[in-house]
Amino acid sequence: MTSPAEIIPGVIFYSYLSAERKEKVCFWKDHTLVLQVSGQLTLETSEQTISMSGGEMLLIGKNQVGTLTKTPLPGANYETIVISLQEELMRKIVLEDKFETDRKYIGPPNILIPSNEFLQGYFQSIVPYARSSGADMTDEMGILKVKEGIKLLLLALPGLRHFLFYFSDPYKIDLERFMLSNFHFNVPIEKFAQLTGRSLAGFKRDFQKQFGAPPRHWLQDKRLTVAKHLIETKHQKPSAIYLDLGFESLSHFSHSFKRKFGKAPTALL
Repeated sequence: MTSPAEIIPGVIFYSYLSAERKEKVCFWKDHTLVLQVSGQLTLETSEQTISMSGGEMLLIGKNQVGTLTKTPLPGANYETIVISLQEELMRKIVLEDKFETDRKYIGPPNILIPSNEFLQGYFQSIVPYARSSGADMTDEMGILKVKEGIKLLLLALPGLRHFLFYFSDPYKIDLERFMLSNFHFNVPIEKFAQLTGRSLAGFKRDFQKQFGAPPRHWLQDKRLTVAKHLIETKHQKPSAIYLDLGFESLSHFSHSFKRKFGKAPTALL
C-alpha cells in the first residue's frame, strides 16, 4: 500500500506510516476532517497547537497553512484517515437541507470534535474501507459516507453549520500581521496570496507597498534574520532550526546565510 493512499480521489485519504515520525507543511484549501486511528498527530498553525491520539477527530478549517507532525507510538503503527469536505459537495448539502449560510463563523479555526457513540460508530465504519485501499467502496458510497459524517458532526455540534457552510471568499486580511505570523511556513507565494484574499498580482503589489521589497526577497531576509537571532542569543544549532524557518535543506540555508552575513551560521556558535 502507498502512503497516503486515495480511497476516493481528492476526497478520502488513508495514511499508514509504520514506526516512522514525519513532519510536513500543509495547505488546506477545503475544510478537512481527520480521523486518528492510531499514533499521535500534532497540528501547529500561527494561532493554535492541537495534539490528538487514536480514537479522536479533528476538524481543520479551510484556507490555512500549518505543520503536521505524525508520530507512531512505540511498537505500534501510525494510521489516520483524512476526509476533504470539498466546497462543491458542501454547497450541494446546503441546497438539499436548506441550511442558512449567511452567518460568519467566529470561533477557533481548528476544532477537536468531542466523541459520542454515533461518531465512534461512523469512525469504525470508515476504517475497513481505508485499510483495504477503498477496494469495496464506490465513489457514490464514498460521497454518502462523507455526507453521513457531516450530518453526525452537526448532530454533535449544531453550531458547526456556520463553520462548514460559510462560503464567502477570503476577505482581504491585514497583510503585515499575517506575514509576520506565518513567514516561516515553506509554501509557494501563490498560497500566501490566496490565504490573504488576494490575487497573485494584488498580493505582490500590496506586499511591495507594505514591506518595501518583493515577497521572496523579504521572506528569505526575514527567515535569515530570525535564524541569526536564534543562533546568537539562543545558541540553537543551524541543523535544529532551518526546517522550522522554511528552508528546504541545510545546505541551502547555510549558503544563503553566508551570502547575507558573510560567515557560515556555525561560525556564530
